[in-house]
Amino acid sequence: MVVQHNLQAMNANRMLNITTGAQSKSTEKLSSGYKINRAADDAAGLTISEKMRKQIRGLDQASTNAQDGVSSVQTAEGALTEVHSMLQRMNELAVQASNGTNAESDRQAIQDEIDQLTTEIDRVSETTKFNETYLLKGEAGTKLINMKAHDAGLKGSLTDNGDGTATFKMDTLNAGDKISIGGKQYTIGSTADQAKALYNGVKVDGTETVTINGKEYKVQDTNPSADKGEISKAELDKLVKGGVTVEYKGKSATVITDDAQKGGVAADGVDDLDPSIITDKKAYELASKELLAANQIGDTENSAKVTVGGTTDAVTLANATNEFTINVGQAKVANSLAFSLHVGADADMTNKIQVNIDSMDSASLGIKGLNVKDDSGKAATYAVDAIADAVAKVSSQRSALGAVQNRLEHTIDNLDNVVENTTSAESRIRDTDMAEEMVNYSKNNILAQAGQSMLAQANQSTQGVLSLLQ
Repeated sequence: MVVQHNLQAMNANRMLNITTGAQSKSTEKLSSGYKINRAADDAAGLTISEKMRKQIRGLDQASTNAQDGVSSVQTAEGALTEVHSMLQRMNELAVQASNGTNAESDRQAIQDEIDQLTTEIDRVSETTKFNETYLLKGEAGTKLINMKAHDAGLKGSLTDNGDGTATFKMDTLNAGDKISIGGKQYTIGSTADQAKALYNGVKVDGTETVTINGKEYKVQDTNPSADKGEISKAELDKLVKGGVTVEYKGKSATVITDDAQKGGVAADGVDDLDPSIITDKKAYELASKELLAANQIGDTENSAKVTVGGTTDAVTLANATNEFTINVGQAKVANSLAFSLHVGADADMTNKIQVNIDSMDSASLGIKGLNVKDDSGKAATYAVDAIADAVAKVSSQRSALGAVQNRLEHTIDNLDNVVENTTSAESRIRDTDMAEEMVNYSKNNILAQAGQSMLAQANQSTQGVLSLLQ
């Protein structure tokens, strides 16, 4: 027996210290709720957990970013709803002003309301903002935009060339055709030679007739009889002059009257006696003027121009054809607003959703300076097409914003799902299993009590030495 070293007590004390340390760690885990409270608890687990925490917090913020994006898009789209309503009212007013029953004062009243609506569209564009970002007035810098080409209601085919020009091929006009140009009705007249060419192949044996000004003549080149209503082709040709209407086999032609040219083509392409009768070239010339008027709406840069098809030559009576080149109107507007929504936890550029919003003022919509107060209603008629283009542009922008909003809502749902599942994984690494740890705590608590009892017993065991010394 020795007294210098109490090995039983040392052993009991060492085990008690181990148990106390384990008990302390169990207490810490139970009180904090975390299985890993310091790197020493689980170095690898801590690293994985912190990476997951970074992702979770980043994704939480990304979801908030996307929700802010939805709010901004809804703000812009809501403002455009009112712009749409105003454009629909402007369309209604333009259609009203197109009616010929309106007096000058009526069109002035309509114009006053259109001016107010145009001003309000500009105000909405100028002031709509979200978190101090103006959504509908574009951003710094300007660009030129092209208006859509218009056909002025003329019959034909309009083709956009994609380079700021368009080609309009008007239906070919023949003698006798009826056509409406700028709201006026015209009949296409002809020259005497064109009228004669109408019946050029007539049989001259008295079996066919040609009608001149409503009177039928049998064409007979062999001994024609006036009593029988017969006439030679040569005499028939002499009857064809200015003011005469010729009909043959269902086709007709009215020869334009022009005193100065004695039955030839009128110098101005208009019949001297009936201004509703014009040549085909005159009709094409008038059509070019209406095309220009229709394409000048919204043109703030004075770029609209109509030329002879395939050339840069101005349309005149002499060179007019049924093919036209239209240089469309242009407007100088602010650059489109562009911003990106960061909807991911990483710096990857694929985590950015781009939002682009065009400037939505009257110039950008092609209705700046819209005028409907002329005396004929033509300006209002052409304004209807310009307003339709503006409605289509706002519709396109609203559709784009709606698509972004739908995408963002799916993005938010996905982000929230990833956060939930990543949090679950992080919890398994970092969080304390309270039931399991409580078992360890109870075990250590019992071991601590046992250790304390054994330490007391070990300290008593060396007292047996005293009996040897007595």
